[in-house]
Amino acid sequence: MNTRAETTYTSWRDYYELTKPRVVMLIVFTAIVGMFLAVPGLPDLGALFFGTLGIGMAASSAAVFNHVLDARTDILMTRTRARPLPQQKLTAKEALTFGFTIGAISMAILWYLVNPLTAVLTFMSLIGYAVVYTVWLKHATPQNIVIGGAAGAAPPVLGWAAITNEVTSAALLLFLIIFIWTPPHFWALAIARKDEYAKVDIPMLPVTHGEAYTRLNILLYSILLLVITVLPYLIGMSGLIYLGSALVLGGYFLYYAIRMYRDYDDEELPMRMFKYSISYLGFLFAALLIDHYLLIQVSL
Repeated sequence: MNTRAETTYTSWRDYYELTKPRVVMLIVFTAIVGMFLAVPGLPDLGALFFGTLGIGMAASSAAVFNHVLDARTDILMTRTRARPLPQQKLTAKEALTFGFTIGAISMAILWYLVNPLTAVLTFMSLIGYAVVYTVWLKHATPQNIVIGGAAGAAPPVLGWAAITNEVTSAALLLFLIIFIWTPPHFWALAIARKDEYAKVDIPMLPVTHGEAYTRLNILLYSILLLVITVLPYLIGMSGLIYLGSALVLGGYFLYYAIRMYRDYDDEELPMRMFKYSISYLGFLFAALLIDHYLLIQVSL
């Protein structure tokens, strides 16, 4: 994508779309929750503001690079062909310039206005998603989303480090929740878009191992996710409000997984599970945040 069609018009919305705003909003939200959970009271407002800004810009930069690197396959897939690069609303050079610019600014913000640890961890996460996953893992193995999920699971750890300048076991537990959530979340989409992934030779699990095997793995990961999400309560990180929320949300997640395992005829079910999984993660982390401050009020 080195040229732009003469009939297209470039606007700020095209650059905005390159940043995958909906995905970045969820990333930033989980990072913010990590910031608030890192301390018993309110986090330092400067670290909160600049940490959120830096992490959000870094995630946006990674999304831009992903768009550029996937442009050749995006144009062949119904789900992605309307993106700015396949539609030649922007050139690859323009997108890369934008991505490098906001990425460099994000690193400067995190290094100088937050702390070097957060900058280094965020940079590793950016490289993990934009390069290791997009360039190599995505095309190399059906376990791409499992291994590459580590980059997507990093935001709560980044938020935690932004406030405390350290990474603790509690921060890693937040990482683990998203890490285990990622495969069933994405495999549901992969089943719904199996033919498109096969068309562009991306070895997603349902393409290489079939739907039955993928649905079984979704079920097993969903069971594991339900177990893992109870751990914050068991280690005293959260209270009964979070526990109840985790069991209800996780129970419904598991309900979807069981239906996916049993019902092959409902063609809309994989996309419904995919969409619910996004809401699930948002509500789960919101429950962590609400419970955290209610526990503080009770203890006072």
